Amino acid sequence: MNHKPESVNVAIKSIVILISGHGSNMRALLEADLPCKIAAVISNRADAPGLEIAKQYGIATKVVAHRNYPDRESFDAELALCIDSYRPDLIVLAGFMRILTPQFVARYQNKLINIHPSLLPAYSGLSTHARALQDGVKIHGCTVHFVTSDVDHGPIIIQAAVPVLMDDTPATLAARVLDQEHRIFPQAIRWLCNDEISLSTEGKVQMKCLEQSGCPLISPKMELAHA
Repeated sequence: MNHKPESVNVAIKSIVILISGHGSNMRALLEADLPCKIAAVISNRADAPGLEIAKQYGIATKVVAHRNYPDRESFDAELALCIDSYRPDLIVLAGFMRILTPQFVARYQNKLINIHPSLLPAYSGLSTHARALQDGVKIHGCTVHFVTSDVDHGPIIIQAAVPVLMDDTPATLAARVLDQEHRIFPQAIRWLCNDEISLSTEGKVQMKCLEQSGCPLISPKMELAHA
């Protein structure tokens, strides 16, 4: 007598995405067919173009305008109420241009994920590409990380590096880095949704059975020695 295998109920994680602008990284997440439910997109700006993109994908949108609140604490409190109404497993910052209070970060400890346009811990904060060019670095990139109260210094999940070219401007370098942001951000969220990464007691990201190439990236390219 044949028995059908019992179905396994796998809990699908729910995420809320926070944006402030065009939402290109949000779009990358929406297009990635992630194994999760995107419950809502929330912006601190009513004129954020990313809100219309989310609506086109049938995603619920909300606005919590920071200008309507006298201080960061009151804004973060209202934002938290909005987020909690969706009961998400993860809160993803996709170009959300607000510094969050320590109380807000503690409320969502190990649930807040951010993407930053530099190879952290180098160039935290703003104007990362211009600063990298000013310093003459040869390799630049982007980082997906957990958010902590120490801004742009949370545990690193994944990074992508690009060479800095001799004729780069902040705009050309930013465009090349953004292409990599669109690749690694969905990958990080997919790992989290599939429980393939975790945090150690030391606060470092641990990966389950994920391979690393071990190949170096050297820029400018080295010439081969002639015999």
